[in-house]
Amino acid sequence: MSAVGRHATLSRMSVETVTLKIPKPLYLRLQKLIEHTGFRSPTEFVLFVLRDLAGAETEDLEQVRDRLKKLGYL
Repeated sequence: MSAVGRHATLSRMSVETVTLKIPKPLYLRLQKLIEHTGFRSPTEFVLFVLRDLAGAETEDLEQVRDRLKKLGYL
């Protein structure tokens, strides 16, 4: 199953959610970035990326921080 397919399965599950706010220019840039990729929205794409970065059970918090730092986020 593709990553997008796995996400679609997860997104149909009923889970409690919260709202994260991002700058509108970033949202619009993500909208263009995901065109023709299979992601239905910037929100779906961001959830996929966040799960990939922080959701791996084999990584500890320090490994996640190192990964984010290498990507320029920290």
